[in-house]
Amino acid sequence: MTSIKHMDIGVIGDEELVNALRLAGISKHYMMDESHDLADSVRKALTELLADPDVGIVIILENYAQRVQDLVDQVRKRKGVTPVIVEVPSKSGTMYPNVRDYYRTRIRQSIGFEVEL
Repeated sequence: MTSIKHMDIGVIGDEELVNALRLAGISKHYMMDESHDLADSVRKALTELLADPDVGIVIILENYAQRVQDLVDQVRKRKGVTPVIVEVPSKSGTMYPNVRDYYRTRIRQSIGFEVEL
């Protein structure tokens, strides 16, 4: 029987998202300060999480992922299974008009088939 490796979850977000997920037990987190150069900070945080072999899932705010879309696309096009980048909406709402179709497409791209719930 193959052993399953314990993988960590990393989060890149604002204070509310990071604090909520820290309460849930996520220890790899990057809280972004929007007063600084946000795109550079997000790129640096995402690069660090991607370089960590123990990170299996990266949770990132949609508007932060949009600032480093080239890097996100590069990860999604790789042949490897991990890490999976999950974009979550901010408190102001999602930027995707049809969230169900967006996540259905992401799941199909990640695992190769569609999941119906």
